[in-house]
Amino acid sequence: MSENRYETAVARYFAAWNAPSAEDVAKAVADAWTEDGSYTDPLVDVRGHDAVAAVIAGAHEQFPGFEFRPSGPVDGNHHIARFGWELVSVADGSAPVAGFDVITLAEDGRIESVAGFLDRVPPTA
Repeated sequence: MSENRYETAVARYFAAWNAPSAEDVAKAVADAWTEDGSYTDPLVDVRGHDAVAAVIAGAHEQFPGFEFRPSGPVDGNHHIARFGWELVSVADGSAPVAGFDVITLAEDGRIESVAGFLDRVPPTA
């Protein structure tokens, strides 16, 4: 597997998280994940395109005007890759949420699973 495969998978991952509409999210999730692909972090554990799209929609509702950005290089080997990310305010550049994800890739380069870790979260009210 080439480094490009990992970069491509992660680029599709960010495209899904940053898609501007529900329709765009659904298409981007289908492009990025296998049909039974999963997403797991400390808050959710879901499987399938509709469930992953719903998690992304929830993040958009909770953090309007924010986008997910990589916070460093993608590192991959065999069928896994890891990368850091931040949730950044488009208005002022603040990044109240940051994390680190590990993805497992299918043979076609789409994501089979995401294991997400939250390194920085906003204080709760």
